[in-house]
Amino acid sequence: MNKSRRTFIGRSLAGAAAAISIPDLVSAAIGKPHRAPAVKIAPDDVVLFQGDSITDAGRNRDEQAPNNSRALGTGYAFLSAARLLREHTDSVKVFNRGISGNKVHQLAERWESDCIQLKPDVLSMLIGVNDYWHTLTGGYTGTLAVYRDDYRKLIDRTLTALPDVKLIIGEPFAVNHVKAVTDDWFPAFDAYRQTAQEIANEYQAAFIPYQRVFDEAARSVSPGYWTTDGVHTTLAGAQLMAEAWLNVIG
Repeated sequence: MNKSRRTFIGRSLAGAAAAISIPDLVSAAIGKPHRAPAVKIAPDDVVLFQGDSITDAGRNRDEQAPNNSRALGTGYAFLSAARLLREHTDSVKVFNRGISGNKVHQLAERWESDCIQLKPDVLSMLIGVNDYWHTLTGGYTGTLAVYRDDYRKLIDRTLTALPDVKLIIGEPFAVNHVKAVTDDWFPAFDAYRQTAQEIANEYQAAFIPYQRVFDEAARSVSPGYWTTDGVHTTLAGAQLMAEAWLNVIG
């Protein structure tokens, strides 16, 4: 591709991105832009983000204190926390304990120290893409039934220890035709998404339909603008996720 054509494409993409409104994209995807908030943040609440690499986002695991930019990574958890702290000051404490590569059973292995002991008032969980992806590339033999059962057991364990915790469940997502994600993922991966929503409904948790959000965004700007490989987000994709997360917060 010659330099002039690359410049033209770059300017065209930048122009399209500038013309879109991320809040409008999220509202269009979720379909209820004016609905009542599902989760209310109260003074002194502890907010915990949990999940895999999408939540981890390169955080410094040596930093354990809440509201620490290095501890929060560079993804949606950091961007969401920034808004929370702007609106609620330091009375709210925000932690990120996502770890790259994790599946549900690996969350369970570290749950006592990385969740229960932190005593979150709000627990946000985004988990599931590796429970499927690693069956394709990592030799993992877990099934959809294992994912469902492990997820329920983890929530039951959490509610036993923290009966008043407010739950947010993010939908695992995959953006097709961007590097790692191909037609081979579907329809099998869709069942993991549906299971996450079923669990959210079962436990009356707030649910974030990230797949719809990314699908809607991909109609406005190329999918590669939002995600680097179909799973991990660009900075714009992280902002998209943060806007969707904040959509369920009061």
